[in-house]
Amino acid sequence: MQSLYLPYKSSQVHFWKAGEGNTVILCFHGYGETADSFEFLDRLLPLEQYILIAVDLPFHGKTVWRGGNFFPDDLQKITQLILKQCAVIPDHRIIVVGFSLGGRIALQLYQSMPALVHKIVLLAPDGLKVNFWYWLATQTRLGNRLFALTMKKPGWFFGLLKVMNLFKLVNASIFKFVNYYIGDAEVRRLLYSRWTSLRKIKPDPPVIKNLIRKNNTTVRLIYGQHDRIIISSTGEQFQKGIEEYCTLSVIHSGHQVLHEKHIKEILPALMQ
Repeated sequence: MQSLYLPYKSSQVHFWKAGEGNTVILCFHGYGETADSFEFLDRLLPLEQYILIAVDLPFHGKTVWRGGNFFPDDLQKITQLILKQCAVIPDHRIIVVGFSLGGRIALQLYQSMPALVHKIVLLAPDGLKVNFWYWLATQTRLGNRLFALTMKKPGWFFGLLKVMNLFKLVNASIFKFVNYYIGDAEVRRLLYSRWTSLRKIKPDPPVIKNLIRKNNTTVRLIYGQHDRIIISSTGEQFQKGIEEYCTLSVIHSGHQVLHEKHIKEILPALMQ
């Protein structure tokens, strides 16, 4: 596994590469994770057949992002430069993989460059449905100001969250998830930077479905049966109208679908 950097404008994008095959697997990790989340594939894929590339997203891992908003055009240019640096040629088949937040990145990349991508593999993906709270915090001026204030002084939000949990207005998984990401000052700072910098990455599912049909693109969706953060019904709705291209699996997992213990479900999605 080779650790590499791509200078991009005033930033440094970190990624790693393994393998020398003729099929590229380009991977995007979930929120708060790093490219290392895909490390187990380095050990379990036949790398004489594949080139495995995993990218650290802005404000994640070893990537140093100084570019403000991360636009779809940045994603497209960075992808092209990484593929060039890895000596990927037009004859190579490209599979794009995204887990959770990385699913939104993968969908946006496909929307921008559909002819490049042979297959999309999405693991409990964000991006197929607009999350109201994310929209409020990042897409509206008032919401973003309130978001910034809350990250600095979260006391009022803790109180509201506890009341909502008491009256079962928010499920236990969401309560635990939000409580973790609000409880530490550094975690809050990163949450604000990550959410805000990626707010321009907004894939359009109807447009993507049309592109899938037009380009005959294979899509594999994998969801966790016990996931309360991103539920499989979102994928089922997306699948309608593209059934001949898109298969959906629900496995015995929570949200953390990207894990070595699920390799029996992940490998066929990548290799078949």
